[in-house]
Amino acid sequence: DHVIDYAERDILAGSVRYDVVFELGGVRSASALRSVLTTRGTLVLSSGDGGRWFGPLVRLGAAMVTSPFVRQRVCMFVANSKTANLAQLTGLIDRGELHPIVDRTYPLTEMAEAIRYFRRPHGRGKVVVTVDHATADDIDDR
Repeated sequence: DHVIDYAERDILAGSVRYDVVFELGGVRSASALRSVLTTRGTLVLSSGDGGRWFGPLVRLGAAMVTSPFVRQRVCMFVANSKTANLAQLTGLIDRGELHPIVDRTYPLTEMAEAIRYFRRPHGRGKVVVTVDHATADDIDDR
């Protein structure tokens, strides 16, 4: 019923308790997020930083291991890219019913810069890397 933009308000500040917290790609600990849940609230985790070698698996795994020992429910959300779903999204875009937000566009030759930008916090849309035919042909020749 109510969505909070993490860039505008810190949910950990204050005394408000939530039925559901959906942390998409965040870096906060599960215990910190559980502290703002109601007694029977649900914490949904998806991705996030978990370290150099195992990425988000450490964070998600730790949350799942502790889940049986707390009253709140902790679960994971994992995106599943199915062809049929992607085709439906493409149709929505083609009909103008869905408007993806593109923050920045980089040519393939600037992939390193695109990755550096992507890793910065607080992005406002997708980072797109374009591949033209000439660049693709150059890659095939290598």
